Amino acid sequence: MKFTINTLLVAIAASIGSVSAFTPLSAVTQQRQSTSINNSYHQRTTTSRQRATLADEPTFTSEEAKKQVGNDSFLNQNLMARAQNGPGVKNEEKLKIGIVGAGLAGMIAAMDLADAGHDVEIFEIRPFVGGKVSSWKDKDGNHIEMGLHVFFGCYYNLFGIMKRTGGFDDNLRIKEHIHTFVNEGGKLGALDFQFPIGAPVSGLQAFARTEQLGVEDKFHNAVRLGTSPIVRALIDFDGGMDMVRELDDITFTEWFQQLGGKRGSLDRMWDAIAYALGFLDCDSISARCMLTIFMLFAIRTEASVLRMLEGSPQTGLHDPIIKYLEDRNVKIHLSTPVRNVVHELDPETGLPNRVLGLEVGSNSQFREFDTVVAATDVPGIKKLLPETFRQYDFFDKIYNLDTVPIATVQVRFDGWVTEMHDEARMMDVSGDQSDGKGAGIDNLLYSVDTEFSCFADLALTSPGEYYKPGEGSLIQAVFDERAFKRSNEQLVEDCIKQLNNIFPSSRKLNCTWSSVVKLGQALYREKPGQDKFRPKQATPIPNFFMAGSYTYQDYLDSMEGATRSGLMVADEIIARADGPNGLKSQTRQHAEAKLFFAN
Repeated sequence: MKFTINTLLVAIAASIGSVSAFTPLSAVTQQRQSTSINNSYHQRTTTSRQRATLADEPTFTSEEAKKQVGNDSFLNQNLMARAQNGPGVKNEEKLKIGIVGAGLAGMIAAMDLADAGHDVEIFEIRPFVGGKVSSWKDKDGNHIEMGLHVFFGCYYNLFGIMKRTGGFDDNLRIKEHIHTFVNEGGKLGALDFQFPIGAPVSGLQAFARTEQLGVEDKFHNAVRLGTSPIVRALIDFDGGMDMVRELDDITFTEWFQQLGGKRGSLDRMWDAIAYALGFLDCDSISARCMLTIFMLFAIRTEASVLRMLEGSPQTGLHDPIIKYLEDRNVKIHLSTPVRNVVHELDPETGLPNRVLGLEVGSNSQFREFDTVVAATDVPGIKKLLPETFRQYDFFDKIYNLDTVPIATVQVRFDGWVTEMHDEARMMDVSGDQSDGKGAGIDNLLYSVDTEFSCFADLALTSPGEYYKPGEGSLIQAVFDERAFKRSNEQLVEDCIKQLNNIFPSSRKLNCTWSSVVKLGQALYREKPGQDKFRPKQATPIPNFFMAGSYTYQDYLDSMEGATRSGLMVADEIIARADGPNGLKSQTRQHAEAKLFFAN
């Protein structure tokens, strides 16, 4: 039986047819007492809880923030121009804003807020910026990363930010439009999207021709995809996306096997993609998560095009943002943990109704702010939120969000690991092999035969800071929870052994250096039923906001998701800053009330 593109199209066509008490400004001790009172919230009454629920769901105020959610946001390439040009407005009132967290979301929010005329400070517990996209140098000058960072072609907002900071053209390297699977024994499979006709045809032929699946699995794969929301979206995008949103309560495996999908396709292709997206297999990951990204691949040709940084995230992504912020007098306080969110309670309901500021640093210094933004990850927000905030269902739901652990392993060799056809070339590290001139595969790689589902040779893909003269490959591989609990030494040993298994010729090479970075709680776990727990950026407390890739936006927990959330929270603050009921007026009214009660 010969499987052709026509076979795939026929299968799809057939399927379509079937188918408070005030705190004096001078009394920090009273502020702490207020927080202490808040922490006794466990005695809250049912009435208080009901009131909290009624006040629970703030709506989007900013028209710009609204553009980042909903079906239109997936296809809106104008979002790149918005991110590149900035908010385009300056507020009449100047807010003093404290941001907790110097990851992408926090720094991007600070960019827009500074451009809108506000006084912004960022507090970061680590000695470096970047959050989950952090990188730093060890004592020997090796660049260490938290994870493997790949830029999909549909990262419109992040690309706009990089253009705004001057980092897009020089700091990203575009890769061949092909997603390569490396199997045991060195056998390669691929989803090759290179085709004269763009999406969706380029995607259809990629799945039809892939060597990763056998004939029978290709046929059943085609039948299942043919009955998917992706096909409906080709003629009715809104209808297709609405179907995807309704699939958050089942796993991808459950969805895939409902109407024709077989285990072979899951085991040999889809699992690797699921692990790469969310560090979960198809039996655990939400169908909504998987189908969201494939919806983009089907509609936009550029969505599946991959880029990687010229060098480290610090140099290529963060440094231009830091310069942008420093040029606008944004203060970034590194190694400065936030100890407490100081706030007040409504005297009638006992609910938190205003944030006064932050206690920061080793001595818990009180810093007063008009507005506070919590731009953290999931474990960060759970630690940061005062217990009293959980009287609101809005905040309490966050504690239902789970996370996944990952371990990023870097191993350097005295030759080129991914070069399998020319042994002499594999062993040759002489001369200048910078700028990607080394031997092997210059792209993101997937494997279903290793415990790291995605990996890359950074000496090839990002040679600016990862290639070293006289050295060969620097493989960066991300292990998921299957291997997380092992010792660092065992992870390095297992990484080398598994690389040898899929690149047999690499057994002749020696490891010259290694590094392991573990994140016990990394991305939020994209298991079924999690989407409803993701909070919006505006909260029931008028001057307290949230950002981070886990907050509600229509993208995944990713660099693009973090960027979207940062832009959205800035838009919400800018939209609420001015006017008689604006954030600055609220601060003035609060100060007047304090003075009145003090007298």
